[in-house]
Amino acid sequence: MRNPFLPVHVLLAQSPGGKLHGAAMELLTGFVTAPSTTQTALTMASGNSLTIRNAAPDSPVQLITAWVDCQIRGLLRIRSPKMHDNVQGIRLGTNATEVQPLLDMTLRQRLYPQDTLTVDLSGSVTGGDIETACLLVYYPDLPGQSARLVTPESLKGRIRNLVTVENSIATGTAGGYSGEEALNADFDVLKANVDYALLGYLLSPVAGQTDGECAAVRWRGADTGNLGIGGPGSDTDKHLTERWFVHLSERTGLPCIPVFNMSNKAGILVDAAQDENGLDVLVHSIFAELGN
Repeated sequence: MRNPFLPVHVLLAQSPGGKLHGAAMELLTGFVTAPSTTQTALTMASGNSLTIRNAAPDSPVQLITAWVDCQIRGLLRIRSPKMHDNVQGIRLGTNATEVQPLLDMTLRQRLYPQDTLTVDLSGSVTGGDIETACLLVYYPDLPGQSARLVTPESLKGRIRNLVTVENSIATGTAGGYSGEEALNADFDVLKANVDYALLGYLLSPVAGQTDGECAAVRWRGADTGNLGIGGPGSDTDKHLTERWFVHLSERTGLPCIPVFNMSNKAGILVDAAQDENGLDVLVHSIFAELGN
């Protein structure tokens, strides 16, 4: 039996024919409305599901981390009959307005193909308040996927330039993802037919606002296998988000840095998960232009 936490290059060597179908990463987002102290099941954002995708039965699917965007202190609970227990499972206290990872990426939880997680959240008692939870799931071997994910080591000597791309995301007030726009909608400066690695991102308020926080920022396109990838929507923890995907790779030992070919730039979509306040978000995607 394969060790489920070996690095991907070792798993590759152990796989039949030395070939994995393709790695993938997916951001899963759900929300509850005014749950108070009651652990309330998430309503999942459109396109997301808590049923783990149908990878090979022995594929070491992993929960890399999780985070919340709550307006008062609450509790996030993640459980499944295939995890430690289906009563409390992973039970994590949350702090108001701190959109930070709650699980260290080196301490990953094994997940199982086609298993359905039960995830619930408590928080604000104020009517209409939306509390959001996000899970980041990694698939080392997912049939039908061809996400372009690399390690920091593979980028050494290939970075030609750094460039940032701004997207002003006009979010909604109903929870889940909103404000979707193409990566090149505001600034069309990326070179067609050139590969760019998404290293991280920064968030800031749009003009007229003093706050630029949201629950999560998400990117998706053909180069991610059309699955959404993303991270916490903190506008203050810039040391974390500015190298988010590099940080994921360093902590997990997995290829987590997405590479996009900018012939697809009009089809690379950026959006955000936001609460009922609907604050718009200015996203600065930090890319490295790559050479051969």
